[in-house]
Amino acid sequence: MQLNKVLKGLAIALPMITLTACSSTEGTESSSATETVNNATIGQTVVTSPVVTAPVLTEKELRSQQLRQEQTIYFLFNDSDIQPGYEEMLAAHAEYLRQNPQDNVIVEGHADERGTPEYNIALGERRANAIARYLQAMGVPVSQMTIVSYGEEKPLVNGHSDVDYAKNRRVVLVY
Repeated sequence: MQLNKVLKGLAIALPMITLTACSSTEGTESSSATETVNNATIGQTVVTSPVVTAPVLTEKELRSQQLRQEQTIYFLFNDSDIQPGYEEMLAAHAEYLRQNPQDNVIVEGHADERGTPEYNIALGERRANAIARYLQAMGVPVSQMTIVSYGEEKPLVNGHSDVDYAKNRRVVLVY
């Protein structure tokens, strides 16, 4: 949710920064035009609106934000091993959690509907624990993580095909 606020702020601030960067300060016409935009006259009082500046993000920070948008890790059938390709995304989440010790993450484990409910709860927990251990190895304190297993109880999609089952075998990071 906090990430959404940051992205909305960037969506508002970046066009403003672009306009500011494109403006010229030479001559009196430019400065008076800027005054007209930034100031409002109320009776005889001139009210100046504050200029909001957004922090300039580096390419690495932008990439990290993009990676954190992805919050789902998928698993193979009857498996709790983290597949190659998720390292960069998990590293971005770990970096964010290390830099924001006040934030917590819920690591939700899920399984498809095959197997008994008890087995699927245990499998979802093994998957969530695998992600939590990975984040912990990257420096995230255990106190920032909560592990929950839903087993087969909260499927992403309802269906009985291999594609449907694959979408339900997952761990979701919830902030």
